[in-house]
Amino acid sequence: MNGEISGWVAKEFETLDFQSKRLEIRFKKAMSDISEQPDKSILLASGSRARAKAAYRMLGNEKFDKESILLAHRDAIEERSGEEMVLLAVQDTTSINYATHAKTKDMGYNCEQTRGVNVHSCILITREGIPTGVVAQSIITRVEKETRGVSHQEKRMRPIEEKESYRWLETMVKAGERAPKNVRVVHIADREGDIYELYALAQETGQEFVIRGICDRVDPENKHVMKELRERETAGKTEVTIPANRKKKTEEREAILRVQYLRTEIKKPQIRAKDRELAPSLTVTLIRMSEETPPGGEEGIEWILITNIEVKKAEDAIVLADYYRQRWKIERFHYVLKSGCEIEELQQRSVHRLELMILMYSIITIHIMQLTYLARNAPETPCDLILSEKEWKTLYRAGNRTTIDAETPPSMQEAVRLIAKLGGRVGAKSDGPPGLKVIWIGLYCLYLLVTYRDVF
Repeated sequence: MNGEISGWVAKEFETLDFQSKRLEIRFKKAMSDISEQPDKSILLASGSRARAKAAYRMLGNEKFDKESILLAHRDAIEERSGEEMVLLAVQDTTSINYATHAKTKDMGYNCEQTRGVNVHSCILITREGIPTGVVAQSIITRVEKETRGVSHQEKRMRPIEEKESYRWLETMVKAGERAPKNVRVVHIADREGDIYELYALAQETGQEFVIRGICDRVDPENKHVMKELRERETAGKTEVTIPANRKKKTEEREAILRVQYLRTEIKKPQIRAKDRELAPSLTVTLIRMSEETPPGGEEGIEWILITNIEVKKAEDAIVLADYYRQRWKIERFHYVLKSGCEIEELQQRSVHRLELMILMYSIITIHIMQLTYLARNAPETPCDLILSEKEWKTLYRAGNRTTIDAETPPSMQEAVRLIAKLGGRVGAKSDGPPGLKVIWIGLYCLYLLVTYRDVF
C-alpha cells in the first residue's frame, strides 16, 4: 500500500537473484503490495497506476522467472526448517476456472468443457502440521478439449509420460531435489497418487512415500492384497478425532481405529506388461486403519495406505497414518489460494503470466498458514519470527486499544488472537482456535494500520 517492502517479504527473498537489482526490488515491492490486499487486483493492491504499471512490466521481463523465485523461497524454507528431522512433501491438484478468459494466450481447458488450468502444487509441512513452503508447482491446461471417441482403455494404454498423471512423478523428483539438506522427506498423496510408476520411481531414487490406496493390486501369486490386508489380525488400536463435516452434517467425534498392516509384493499392472523398463514387482507395506463401531447412521472410517517405509509394529503404522493425516493441509492451502487470494479473478495476457502470479500468491498463502498453525502448535514462539517490529507493535496497540508500544514481541498465540480480533472474531470461550479466513482478513486490517501508523 505504501510502496515499502514488508518485513516478511524482505526476509523470505533475501537471496533472490534475477541478475537485476532493480527487478529484485520491484518484485519485493509487488509481493508486499499484493500480500497486504491479496483479494484485490494488481491495480488496487498497488495503490497507484505507476506502481501497478511497474508490476505489469515486471511480469513481462524475461529475467523475471519462476525458478529464481523458487530458489530464494527454498533458501528461506531451509532456514526456518531448523532442526526438523522429517518434512512431509504433500502434493495435490486444484482446478481454476478461467471460463471468461477467452483472450488469454495459450489458455486451454482444465476439464472436458471448462476453460481454465489445473494447478499442481507440492508444499512442505512439518510433522506437527506447520507449512514451511512451496517446493514445486506446475500449471496444466489442455490446449484442446478431450478428444471424443477415444476409449477409456486407449487412454489407460498411453505411456505415463503422455498422461497428465505424469505430474505426480515430476513433482516427486523436484520436491526431493529442492527440500532442505539433511532432512528426511516423506511424500504424501491421496488416492490420485496411487500410481505404480510413482512407486517404482521412489524405489529407483531412494525416496519414501505414504499414499492412500484405491487400486486393489495383486501379488506375484495373483492374490488381491487389499483382501488379504482386511483379513489380517488386529495389530493394535488408536484413538483419533474425526472433525465435523458440514456437508454431511456430522459433528466432531472421537473414534477408535483398529490397525492392520501387511508387508507384500505388488505386481506390475497387466496393462504395463510390455514396459520392460518398469520393475516387474515392488515390495510395499499396506496399512489399514478402520473404525470398529461407528455411530449409528454414520459410515465407518477406513484408510488404506501404501508405503515403502518399513513397519515392524502397530506404533510404526500409527506414526505413518499421522503423517498422512497432515495431507488435508494442502486442501486448506487451496482454500486460501482460491477464496482468500481469489486467484480465479486474476486477469493476465498469457498462461505464463498467470503461472507466475499464482506462484506469488501461493507463497503468500504459506505465510498466512504459518501464522495460523504456528499459533496452534508452537504458541509461545515470539511473533517476530513472522511479523516485523513495526507490525507487532502496531498490532499490540490496535488489539489492546492503547498508544503504548509493547516492549517485547507478543507470543505467536497472542499475536494471532489479536489479528483474529482485527478480522472480526469475537473470541467466545466456545470458539476453537482462529481459522484461516479470519486471519487473512485480520492481516489486511493490520497492514492498513501499519501503513497509516505514522500519519496521524
